[in-house]
Amino acid sequence: QVQLVESGGGLVQAGGSLRLSCAASGSISSFNTMGWYRQAPGKQREWVATLTTTAGTITYADSVKGRFTISRDNAKNAVYLQMNSLKPEDTAVYYCNAKRIRLEADYWGQGTQVTVSS
Repeated sequence: QVQLVESGGGLVQAGGSLRLSCAASGSISSFNTMGWYRQAPGKQREWVATLTTTAGTITYADSVKGRFTISRDNAKNAVYLQMNSLKPEDTAVYYCNAKRIRLEADYWGQGTQVTVSS
């Protein structure tokens, strides 16, 4: 059974930084992509960033480009999201996601709260 466990959320002032971590129960190379999504109160979950595990291709939502960085550590079966220059509109629950495309499988962590005060 796949488990994804996020950590690193918290309360930070605007302009500050946080680093989120996502620990997978198995090798992240067993997934096609690893990524981050977020859901703000009263809004739909939105995509933030994706990393393809084979090619290492990285893509970001326009709203976070230049401020957020996704990375991985294969040895630790972990994916990270470094968030800099945080804005109040970045406030949301952040979820780690892993996909196995051939199996049409989507895996989610439990989420970690990020709150940015103005």
